[in-house]
Amino acid sequence: MKQAIADPKSEGHEVKNEQEQDKQTVVFTDEVSGRKIVAMDSAYDVDARNVGSDVCVNASYCGVLPARFISDNAPRAAIGMDCAVGPEGSAIAGLWFLEALKIPAAVADVMSAHLGNGIHLYEHGVISFSNQLAKDCGVKKGMPVKEAALLLLTIDTANMTSAETTNRTIMQTSPDGRHVIATDSIAFATEEDSERNVLVTAGHTGRSAVPYLLKSKPWGFICSDGGRGMDDSGIAGLTIVEEYGLAGATVDAKLARMGSGLSHYHDGIISAVNSHALIRGVQIGMTASEASSILLLKTEL
Repeated sequence: MKQAIADPKSEGHEVKNEQEQDKQTVVFTDEVSGRKIVAMDSAYDVDARNVGSDVCVNASYCGVLPARFISDNAPRAAIGMDCAVGPEGSAIAGLWFLEALKIPAAVADVMSAHLGNGIHLYEHGVISFSNQLAKDCGVKKGMPVKEAALLLLTIDTANMTSAETTNRTIMQTSPDGRHVIATDSIAFATEEDSERNVLVTAGHTGRSAVPYLLKSKPWGFICSDGGRGMDDSGIAGLTIVEEYGLAGATVDAKLARMGSGLSHYHDGIISAVNSHALIRGVQIGMTASEASSILLLKTEL
């Protein structure tokens, strides 16, 4: 005999269609600005309510596809999950998709919280990667998602153009006041660097870098080898600038992130040197920080 199934409506219960249920949970509201941190199980649950104001903590991977859905209702910021990063960084590639649209974004280690559970991600997640805009807000690897979300909610990033965002950071200073400066591109060199500062930059050292090197004439430079390339084209600039007396080296592109001067300084390992840098004492296999210290020395060539 088939057992009868009770109809909840017949017992006075109001049943809400699943499609009508709100898929967003407000977990924090800033009393001053009215902005909210909103937890949701999927990136597809970001909607028009979130445009420009909310931090959306969503328990999806952060590939380009979810990032596209997030960007359709561009929130103030977004936090997703890294899903083990994946081949070619596919599970976090949306971080930079969103960065290009001026949306700070970060992801949590997939082993720190439950996939598909936005509230669990908010309560337990630990940040593993973030884009530059999120870093500018103070988001760091190892930070609880709850703390990162609050930073993204309350700190405004500077509204600068790409050309203005140089990320020049002084890493070392010599007794006579010269510097080792990490910056994201040799194009961000300034007149004050000429024959004075050592630049650790994050572009390749092919022939297209040469005009920038000759224009800035730094006391020394360290760039990326760009993966070296066919016929060592990624380091061709090292040799070209030798006749102008510039001392330079490159770091292995497999170890330091291109586009990040700070990564080149902290993670870089020297992969090639020109004759002037070699004379000063820079050697293949050195860390970029050690090599830049050597280049900073005021030793005449």
